[in-house]
Amino acid sequence: MTAAEDDWTEAVRLLSSYDEVALVCHVGPDGDALGSMLALGLALRARGTKVRASWGSEPFEVPAAYSSLPGLDLLVEAEQIPEAPGLLIAFDTGSTDRLGSLADRVETANDVLVIDHHVTNTRFGTVNVVDERAAATAVVVVELLDRMGLPLTAEIAAPVYTGLVTDTGSFKYAATTPEVHVLAARLLATGIRHDIISRDIWDTAPFAYVQLLGAVCSRAVLEPAEVGGLGLVWATVTGEDLERFGLALSDVEGVIDVLRTSGEAEVAVVVKSDPADGLLKVSTRSKGAVDVGAVCAALGGGGHRFAAGYTSADDTGTTIARLRAALATTPHLPV
Repeated sequence: MTAAEDDWTEAVRLLSSYDEVALVCHVGPDGDALGSMLALGLALRARGTKVRASWGSEPFEVPAAYSSLPGLDLLVEAEQIPEAPGLLIAFDTGSTDRLGSLADRVETANDVLVIDHHVTNTRFGTVNVVDERAAATAVVVVELLDRMGLPLTAEIAAPVYTGLVTDTGSFKYAATTPEVHVLAARLLATGIRHDIISRDIWDTAPFAYVQLLGAVCSRAVLEPAEVGGLGLVWATVTGEDLERFGLALSDVEGVIDVLRTSGEAEVAVVVKSDPADGLLKVSTRSKGAVDVGAVCAALGGGGHRFAAGYTSADDTGTTIARLRAALATTPHLPV
């Protein structure tokens, strides 16, 4: 389901009505959240709008994979986002709780524009441009730019491409449509170094990550009878792991992509301990036969059909047990 035409029109009106805007995305931003936010921020700044962008989690740190993106100078600490923004724009965020310490700005802002593509989006804005058919929130941003008549420059195309490749798994996931490749061609035509962008995201990591990966995978658990016989594989990244190898939570996002290659399991899960709050961050992936987005939404999170997550306040054993139970009752999808 795409956004109603009236919502697109109202979004364009809002973006043209404010001289200053505050941009926010979900805590622990991934490539689509950060890329879509920076892309629109750069386009608005080029038009003369004052832009501040942030997210509500500590530490406030750009993941290394995205540290070379244009527009990072738009970013400010969360407390520098005005307490009562005129226009607050939320990217790639399905519900207000995912905004962390900036969730209260939704109540105090004069207008709230939500830009997203998640099926689980709760439409918490005064205007909601949510296109569930889009492969990434960055795709929605490009349509907004086109509707506003703003140019898609190389500077803007780089973060858009980042959002597109991360949410399509470098064009491997089912969300990769002909339209995705058409957009990718349009982005490459601006002259971006897509090879460098992809290398930073997929093929660059500190050696300590390689060592952590070995430790985590060595204790991975395969449960072939779970998920109705389709199989479950799961592993943990503990606070001790992060301390031992000197890594941050944002450095270990790629663990799930290694775990999901297990041929005996339909669903892969990584449970990561967050040193900042002591909670568990649960990442899930499906190969196509299970809607993990619906499963994670039922457990308080959300995401896509084949890639989703949630936060758990339980211990690891209880967290995995609850997830097993939810997966056991989830209908299987045709593949």
